[in-house]
Amino acid sequence: MHDDLFSRPAVNDSAARIRVGIGGWNFAPWRNNFYPTGLVQRRELEFASRHLRAIEINGTFYGAQKPATYAKWAAETPEGFVFSLKAPRYITEGKRLADTTRGIDGFVFGGLAEFGDRLGPVLWQLPPSRPFDADDLAAFLALLPAELNGQPMRHVLEVRHPSFLDERYVALARSRAIPTVFTDSPQYPSLADLTGDFAYARLMRSQSHIDTGYAGNELDAWSERAHRWAGGHDLPELPHVAAPLASGKPRDVFIYFISSAKERNPAAAMALQHRVDQSPR
Repeated sequence: MHDDLFSRPAVNDSAARIRVGIGGWNFAPWRNNFYPTGLVQRRELEFASRHLRAIEINGTFYGAQKPATYAKWAAETPEGFVFSLKAPRYITEGKRLADTTRGIDGFVFGGLAEFGDRLGPVLWQLPPSRPFDADDLAAFLALLPAELNGQPMRHVLEVRHPSFLDERYVALARSRAIPTVFTDSPQYPSLADLTGDFAYARLMRSQSHIDTGYAGNELDAWSERAHRWAGGHDLPELPHVAAPLASGKPRDVFIYFISSAKERNPAAAMALQHRVDQSPR
């Protein structure tokens, strides 16, 4: 196999805070589409991680993996690449979030350290059936480990019940400095309120009849938004529950193309990352 199959363009300094990626790396329609003809399946992560800057792992949502698996995944990726991980659903779908200490600790301290510097945010996705309960959620957020092996951990919360469209939720998330996912989907509540020190978006509107999933003007708009987020700005044109924040410190930005016309998501992610990296900002 030729080395140029795994080439990766340099990222300019202005885009260093912005990572664009996809959910997972094993998907049959990506073969002979995103992945070159003849690429063996065991090298798909190796390839994907050299054409994208981040991947959100969905498999951990269905159950934690062995430490050796995490170590293997990390070893197959280049320096500077990161994984986001969806936390196991058995933690977030139980009766009370406040009672999840054992599940949280088992997941976080059960092998995530094997990722080393490849470990990005841990995504805690609440199901559509779970309404906003301020006391229960506050207790849960207090349980999330702030550090792993002496290194700061990053957590992000995705809410899917309409009752979270409440200023009290935004105030609680801000008090704990935990970011909220901007879920760009017609199925779930969308709030772009900045509640932590990084921004995290999951884009779910790719279309199969467009080679890049999103039209060029839409990708241009997301590139602009990513740079504004990275520059410390809020995005008042996106849905908010509370008033947009004043400009603040620069922040890291994670944008993932998820679901919808999934076969187009790698092309969408590469097209957006290219725009981000070529921006004069």
